[in-house]
Amino acid sequence: MLVCGALLSWNVCAVEVEGLQISDRLHVGEQDLVLNGAGVRKRLFFFDMYVAALYVTEKTGNREAILSGANGNRMAMHMLRDTSSDTLSKSFFKSVSLNLTSAERAALEVQLKQLSELFAMMSEARKGDIITLDYSPAEGTAVNFNDVTIGRIEGAAFNAALLKVWLGDKPVQESLKDELLGKR
Repeated sequence: MLVCGALLSWNVCAVEVEGLQISDRLHVGEQDLVLNGAGVRKRLFFFDMYVAALYVTEKTGNREAILSGANGNRMAMHMLRDTSSDTLSKSFFKSVSLNLTSAERAALEVQLKQLSELFAMMSEARKGDIITLDYSPAEGTAVNFNDVTIGRIEGAAFNAALLKVWLGDKPVQESLKDELLGKR
C-alpha cells in the first residue's frame, strides 16, 4: 500500500499558477526532473501570454549551473492566449539575439533556422496548448507541441541560448527569471 501511494504521488503534487496545476516532478525520457520555478509571462504588463515552468534534475537558484548543459531540463510554456507561429518565432529570435554576442548568434544560425521552421509547423499556438523544450545532453533539445515531438535540435550551446530567453542577462521578463530560478 505504501509503495502504491509513493508511485501514485510521483506526478500528483503540484503548484497552481494562473489556475493551472503545474506538476512539481516529471519523468522525461530517461530523466527525473523537479520543478525549479514557474511564473506568468506577461506582455506590456497586462497581457498574460503563457505560464512558464522550468524543470531541472536538481533544484537550484544558480542559473550558470542550469545553462551549462551538463544536465537535462524542460522548459514548458502553457499558452494563455492564441499566438501565431510567426509571432512566437520572431519573439524567440529577438530574445535569443539580445542575450548572445554576434559570434554566438552566427555559430547557432543553423539551429535558430531549424527552430523557426519547427514553429512554422505549429501554425498557431492556441490557449491551452503546451509547448515544451526538453533538453538531454546526449540527444539535444526536443521541441514538443501538445506532447508530440515535432523536431530535435542538437547542442548544449543551443539549449543554453534558448534558456537565456528567460534566464539570460536580458530576459524577456526579469520577474519571470526570478520565479524560474525559485527566488520568488
